[in-house]
Amino acid sequence: FYQNQRRYVNSRDDAQLLGATTQTQLALDNCRPLATLSNETTTVTLNPCGLVANTLFNDVFTLAANPASTAVDADGVPLAMIEEGIAWQSDLEFKFRQPDGFRHEKCGSCGDANCTCAGDDWSCVEPYQDRDGNCFLYYYPNDDTTRYLYETYPMVVSPLDGVTNEHFVVWMRTAALPTFRKLYGWFDQRIAAGTKLTFEVEANWEVASFRGSKALIVSNNNAFGGKNEALGRHFLIVGVMCLGFAAFFWLKHTFRRRKLADKNYLHFKEE
Repeated sequence: FYQNQRRYVNSRDDAQLLGATTQTQLALDNCRPLATLSNETTTVTLNPCGLVANTLFNDVFTLAANPASTAVDADGVPLAMIEEGIAWQSDLEFKFRQPDGFRHEKCGSCGDANCTCAGDDWSCVEPYQDRDGNCFLYYYPNDDTTRYLYETYPMVVSPLDGVTNEHFVVWMRTAALPTFRKLYGWFDQRIAAGTKLTFEVEANWEVASFRGSKALIVSNNNAFGGKNEALGRHFLIVGVMCLGFAAFFWLKHTFRRRKLADKNYLHFKEE
């Protein structure tokens, strides 16, 4: 998948990703053909627009919940995959914000009579319930004429996160090569060698049309990043070349050393 294609890379509106609800003509042109969606009667604006945002990798991976296959760490504690802390902190702070005018409010309880989206104060159809069972009301500006990220990818993005969802932020940092990895989650637990991990996969991202492939990779990580064989090979090649040049110049300096102040190397302008 060529995330490095120039047309693809430019197909985004950075001001919109920072919360702007209006667009310049240049931004609209860059986002086309995914700037708006139209049918015979209505036209809605995509927020965020563009090819990068609207090809978000939306497969969902979860550790198997079956007690018979639940994996545990080295201390016997069930493993939990963390999906926060996967994006660059600078991206979260300076590049992505919810639309100007967005707001949300936590309900006292999901059964509370006041926990309703009725009226003009909220744009939600029904309260959003998170994984912990808490319910929220939320408001998006121009919701009738705009299709927001959480509506396009409800299986990945919640209405509370929107464009600040870390899976989305990771995807928006485009890859330099057609074969690439994107961090999905991590474990902050020691995993014993030989531990079997079973994942449930909701396969939503289609690859057959462009003869692509996708895979779930479990790898170790450290202060210098994850496993990257290509980068290691490049370092070795450059290192060997440097050693070769060093050996060549050492031999030349030892056996064919240039005589100090040799007049043969001086060239005077002919009169």
